[in-house]
Amino acid sequence: MYSSKQNVNILTSLLVAHGIHHAVVCPGSRNAPIVHNLNECPDIQCYPVTDERSAGFYALGMTQALKEPVVVCVTSGTALLNLYPAVAEAYYQHRSLVVVSADRPQQWIDQLDGQTLPQPDALGCFVKKAVSLPEPHDEDTRWYCNRLINEALMVKHGPVHINVPITEPLFDFSTPDLPKERKIELLPADISNVTLSHVCRMFMQAKRPMLIAGQPMNPLMDEAVVQIGDDVDYIPDFVLYTGGSIVSKRLKHFLRKAKETWVVNSEGEVADTFMNLTHVVQGDGDVVADMVRSNLEETPHPFVQKWEALLAQIRQQVVANEPPYSSAAVVKYFEQKRGANIVHYANSMAIRLANTYSKTPVYCNRGVNGIEGSLSTAAGFSCVTDEKVFCVIGDLSFFYDQNALWNQNLRGNLRILLLNNGKGGIFDILPGLEKSPARDKYVAAEHHATAEGICQQNDIYYQQATTTEEMQRGIDLLLSSEFSRPMVLEVLNI
Repeated sequence: MYSSKQNVNILTSLLVAHGIHHAVVCPGSRNAPIVHNLNECPDIQCYPVTDERSAGFYALGMTQALKEPVVVCVTSGTALLNLYPAVAEAYYQHRSLVVVSADRPQQWIDQLDGQTLPQPDALGCFVKKAVSLPEPHDEDTRWYCNRLINEALMVKHGPVHINVPITEPLFDFSTPDLPKERKIELLPADISNVTLSHVCRMFMQAKRPMLIAGQPMNPLMDEAVVQIGDDVDYIPDFVLYTGGSIVSKRLKHFLRKAKETWVVNSEGEVADTFMNLTHVVQGDGDVVADMVRSNLEETPHPFVQKWEALLAQIRQQVVANEPPYSSAAVVKYFEQKRGANIVHYANSMAIRLANTYSKTPVYCNRGVNGIEGSLSTAAGFSCVTDEKVFCVIGDLSFFYDQNALWNQNLRGNLRILLLNNGKGGIFDILPGLEKSPARDKYVAAEHHATAEGICQQNDIYYQQATTTEEMQRGIDLLLSSEFSRPMVLEVLNI
């Protein structure tokens, strides 16, 4: 049996019609009719998460794994505002996050009633579409409710917000079936063969072409830019840019010396990262990149070969270098051993080390570069796959997002490699900051905490390493073992 609220039933029916099968749900009374429906619906799998900030990132991780929209449902009031960081990240990652918020009736907003605030448009410019549903009382408002939901769910490659005002009584679950609802479909255009051929031809005809990717990233490019310095022979005249954001500031500054850039993205958005954009191609960047690589296999390009030789040389240097016991040593050993496993890197030092040592694509929340949801994103990803999911994360990011582990959905396929150096390690490498007496205590948030207690209270298998030998044994266990619950390897004093 479903809720007696028409707008809730129309919403549930259309979520299913638009192919949405997963929902992260947060506790609350005002959203109880929605959560009840989502749980009652056989086509939707629910995942309860109490912390709304964590829940948003759980849903983000699921969208990464599933490549399809995922709902995150919250109650009224400040619950919605806690989703802001995850929604902003989803916006810049172009992920289809469907925020569903329960709301109080409009007449009670700003009247000192509990859990009320103006919720329509509360997520501002970080959602591609925001609608607030009516509570239908006739055919016109019912049609309007259906149309608004369709408009929101037709949006691709970005988060949307569906606000659902619900009047009391809330807990009448007397509707036997969901309504049959009209679904409006979007038929998107894709890259034509003519356009694809033209892009590839432009690349192959350029004197100094470069194919560059954001996420998944081009490894070792930062080191390459350092080595070549001001050598103009390595500066491209034509850059084909696919993927998401680029971690390295050096690489971005280097590519601003190029003559022109063509960017490929699914949204057709202007992303003038290198300040020399001339063309935007709307379509799948992976398809374009694969065709360019296929052309290069048939007809090698001397400039591309020049860069490949440089990167091969740097790869040899990286492999030959044996860093002492440190975060770098940990990530290098992990990357040597991990193979093609799914890996999420947290922001700051963790992803910068991945830029050096990773040979295969990794996930990272580089949309707005926040540290707050890295663990929850990896955890959410692990909930919707049977593969092992690894999260390499620094201490501040881990402790900030520790509620990600307070969750009944987690299984043994989530593995966490925690780099605990007792503060934000990135602040040690920022030139000039060492002059400030506030650096360690206030800027880098120096601390003496470990994850052991957090793991104990959440039934997480825990191991600790304080030497190179312990670290290597721990990583081997992290990669090869089978557990029914997640595992944390915490590497200390690095």
